[in-house]
Amino acid sequence: MNRVVRTMSEARAQLAAALASDDRGSGSVLALAVVCGMLTVAAGGAAVVGAAAAHARAAVAADLAALAGADVAGGRVGGVPCDVAREVALVNRVELAACDQLGMVVTVTACERYLGLDASASARAGPPDG
Repeated sequence: MNRVVRTMSEARAQLAAALASDDRGSGSVLALAVVCGMLTVAAGGAAVVGAAAAHARAAVAADLAALAGADVAGGRVGGVPCDVAREVALVNRVELAACDQLGMVVTVTACERYLGLDASASARAGPPDG
């Protein structure tokens, strides 16, 4: 009986020693997982920053296009308000999605594609209200 207990004790000791020595290389796997996680977060952050920049470019282009259209609608510059607004948007490398003129007020919506999505912004320009 003593031999069986001793054998079980030896077996447990051998198993514990084997399990303790099996963690070699786990630091490399952990480091690789951490690096992959950091790259994923960085890529996501870059996408968010790029989308914000695309929206800012669309907003600036919409502002400029609306102001140019309002100048035409107010008679300061010759031409058709929405045509001039579209030209200004194209110069700023965005697409003019919509343009409406009501009297001397011009409202435009500009879009820029980023990662297959539209970043859009609207702007309105005209004479000041009373």
